[in-house]
Amino acid sequence: MRQRLTFILISLALLAAACGPSPAATTPPQLKVVATFSVLGDFVAVVGGEHVALTVLAGPGVDTHTFVPTAGDAAALADAAVVVENGLGFETWLDDLYVASGSHATRTVTSDGVSPLAGVGDEADQQDPHIWHSVANAIVMVRNVRAGLAAADPANAAAYQTNADAYTAELQDLDEWISTQVSALPTERRKLVTTHDTFAYFAQRYGFEVLGTILPTSTEGASPSAQTLAALVEAVKAAGVPALFAENVGSSGLLNQVAGEAGVKLVASLFTDALGPAGSGGETYIDMMRSNVTTIVAALGS
Repeated sequence: MRQRLTFILISLALLAAACGPSPAATTPPQLKVVATFSVLGDFVAVVGGEHVALTVLAGPGVDTHTFVPTAGDAAALADAAVVVENGLGFETWLDDLYVASGSHATRTVTSDGVSPLAGVGDEADQQDPHIWHSVANAIVMVRNVRAGLAAADPANAAAYQTNADAYTAELQDLDEWISTQVSALPTERRKLVTTHDTFAYFAQRYGFEVLGTILPTSTEGASPSAQTLAALVEAVKAAGVPALFAENVGSSGLLNQVAGEAGVKLVASLFTDALGPAGSGGETYIDMMRSNVTTIVAALGS
């Protein structure tokens, strides 16, 4: 009887163990990645997918030119394995932040391989960093993101390649769509006036002329003189430009003044140095480009 009872108890214990919860499967750690601003954050999220833990420093609606990092940003950088940056002097605060944080993250510069344009005015000796407004450049940037993630995380290199290939196909379709939309706009109407000089690569790729801006390549620095604003008003009148375009970062007060004096409308707002927040229509890079092109073609074609 005692042996039979022991057997029954052991059997019940084994049955309970068999029916109990299975040990939790271990999840591979994600690659910790910091992207300097929202456009790059979107690229990393698409290419990295579930394999990355992403932190974006200058988020949607934030002007990277004037961004001021916090202690939390330094901590994120110190903990990261990869930093994805634009380069070309866009993130003027990044070098100091990187050193101060003590970070050992690998820095992936997405502008590598892009032919940079020169700035304008007082910044003519500098390079224009706003490369993402050409989808052809965005494809190069995505390629660099893929390479940076794969080098830091070889185990998931195939997944990064698959994601990058699929996204590149979407970007190629976007590039063709933009060209088709712009082709409906008469050449003489393809003239842009914006808050700061952010559309040079867009203009080069899709056949526009940047007629003028309130500010140069950077949104930092002194305000333009009265003479500069007066000259821009006359240029707008002479060219017959029907609309000027405000941006989702920075103030549009001076551009509104120019529009009023020139007798044309001010259209708000193009997504320039940042994606838009949820519900804005510019939450992703593809959304941003589609929104900008639709706005520009509608305003200049009216």
